[in-house]
Amino acid sequence: MLVTIATTSREHPPPPPTSPSSPHNSIPLSTGYFLRRKYDGGRKMALIPSQILRVAILLSYFSILCNYKAIDMPAHQTYGGSWKFLTFIDLVIQAVFFGVCVLTDLSSLLTKGSASMEQERQLRKLIGLRDWMMAVLAFPVGAFVVTMFWTLYVYDRDLVYPRLLDNFIPQWLNHGMHTTVLPFLIIEMRTTYHRYPSRTCGLFAVCMFAVGYVVWMCWVHSMTGVWVYPLLEHIGPMARILFFICLTALISVYYVLGEILNNYIWDSSKSTLESEKTKTD
Repeated sequence: MLVTIATTSREHPPPPPTSPSSPHNSIPLSTGYFLRRKYDGGRKMALIPSQILRVAILLSYFSILCNYKAIDMPAHQTYGGSWKFLTFIDLVIQAVFFGVCVLTDLSSLLTKGSASMEQERQLRKLIGLRDWMMAVLAFPVGAFVVTMFWTLYVYDRDLVYPRLLDNFIPQWLNHGMHTTVLPFLIIEMRTTYHRYPSRTCGLFAVCMFAVGYVVWMCWVHSMTGVWVYPLLEHIGPMARILFFICLTALISVYYVLGEILNNYIWDSSKSTLESEKTKTD
């Protein structure tokens, strides 16, 4: 598939259209289109809809969640059910995030050309929610799950994914939960600009999520006497505390990496567009 890429300044992303007479603002960034402007007599060239891509990703997450919940595993019947596993929480986060992306696309298309200030205000709120989820939850948690799972899996899979699970979870589902998450996020980041919150607010929110999950794991252990992950059974109390601190720091690093990657992609794309515009002129 040939894809042409939209490029915009991250400091001043294009606003939604204010009137049909403003041609350069007729396609808001929130529509999720790849747009490559060629300054050929002032005409805008072809649009390739990325909405279809988001719908496909959303449907894939629905399929993964439904197949995972349909598995009759003993762990699903114990205290906390699937919600004690960060992998499942991450799948829900990704599904909700891409659901918000699809809803944003639909809202953008339905309000396209409308002069209603209220509709524009609601759309901007939806875009803000989408960007916040990408920055604080979808990317850092997704990247954390993928990298931590496969790192521990390669080192000693029994610490995080005992061989017994192979009898319940097929390989395609395992990769759907622990592999494709990151490529999907990179695709989303590559196709749509996301405005990040301030570094302080973003890191605070990410750390609150990490601390909340650590507290939740400790609560499950206090109720069942069993740690969610076998790894935690093999280390002492002080080592667990250090482990939890390191994990919180690591997920914070992924937040910063996501912000840097988002800015790099869109600043680079902007430079490419300006270079092509100069050659065309």
